[in-house]
Amino acid sequence: MASILRSARNFLRSPAPPWNFPTTGFPILDNGLVVEEERESLYSPTTFYPAKISEVLNTRYQIVGKLGYGGYSTVWLCRDFADHDYVVLKLCRSDAPNIKREIDIYRRLDSVRAKHAGATLVRRMLDNFELRKHGHHFLCIIHKPLGMSLGKLRSRVSGMKLPENILKLTLIHILIGLEFLHTHAKIIHCDLQEKNILLGIENKSILDEFAKHELEYPTPRKIDGARVVYESRDLDNTTNPGRPVLTDFGEARLMEDSHTGLIQPTQYRAPEVLLGLPWDHKVDIWNVGAMIWDLFEGRNMFNARNPKGEVSIEHQLAHIVALLGPPPVDLIRKADIAPKYFNLDGSWKGTVKIPEDSLEESERNLEGENKALFLAFLRKMMKWRPDERSRAQELLADTWLRDGDQFADQ
Repeated sequence: MASILRSARNFLRSPAPPWNFPTTGFPILDNGLVVEEERESLYSPTTFYPAKISEVLNTRYQIVGKLGYGGYSTVWLCRDFADHDYVVLKLCRSDAPNIKREIDIYRRLDSVRAKHAGATLVRRMLDNFELRKHGHHFLCIIHKPLGMSLGKLRSRVSGMKLPENILKLTLIHILIGLEFLHTHAKIIHCDLQEKNILLGIENKSILDEFAKHELEYPTPRKIDGARVVYESRDLDNTTNPGRPVLTDFGEARLMEDSHTGLIQPTQYRAPEVLLGLPWDHKVDIWNVGAMIWDLFEGRNMFNARNPKGEVSIEHQLAHIVALLGPPPVDLIRKADIAPKYFNLDGSWKGTVKIPEDSLEESERNLEGENKALFLAFLRKMMKWRPDERSRAQELLADTWLRDGDQFADQ
């Protein structure tokens, strides 16, 4: 009822007028500098929309400032004239792959939103539209604003490691969101990593502060004719972060389809992905397990690169063997590339030496029974066979995870 009344009030209000942003007085960067999205390997000034602060898009959204960028998009804080509120705009490259699929995933998510706690921990699409410029088409997605990523939060914690109690609460929220994705939405995320998990905003004054700073201290920019490339401005909610929210569904897939091929961040790839086998939603479970090492240990669980720094499936498989033991024979016999690395009995035959490492030796933050419980929790996710990995709902009942949890009895 409250949302209906709020919508009615907004409908009756006149649209907010546009703000006037400074046209002078901002730092101008040297044109010889490579700035932000220009650093991306596939950058092209024609494929990235030439967005400008103060610009009004789709007659409704005024750009306030730049939040960030990636290989396939730039991200902006905007004012929504109709709702008198802030929103986030993901402005995609004209040749960005999978954007239409991402929009379809968000529509699926919207269609299954029910009274499930996990629905609030998965990002929504509020609107989408298309821009046209110089013969190119640019798809845009509108979201509710969220704060810093888990990765940025971790970078600000002593030792770049989340404390155990914060790790537990973070994982509980991630798993509740994942259980909603898998059980209710029937969606595989495929790209769970620190930068794709954002913290909610409890105090909206940080959005006003962001806008105020842009108005009073305009962000540095490079001006190249009609094209402007801005530096990003942090949206800092360190002091009062909200709940973790799963975001970025550009790689997501529907569970009812069959899937093969490379997915996931390199260091988090599940064995079935590395071996070229079909995969399902259990890749997300492996992904969470591997990501815990970054969050809690401050480093990757597996070494996925050779001494030259190049991505190496062989090095990664060798390290998985070190931590988990050899793979099941029936699993490797299904994989065409397995004979390159394994004998028929599952023993290692690769050219890379198996590292002298184990989960017990690699875990350095806990001791005694608590350490044993933590590793037992981790091993429920880190299984060679996908069907042996616990489901998100099962993991939520784990002894180590729920110890001291304020939600344990709910």
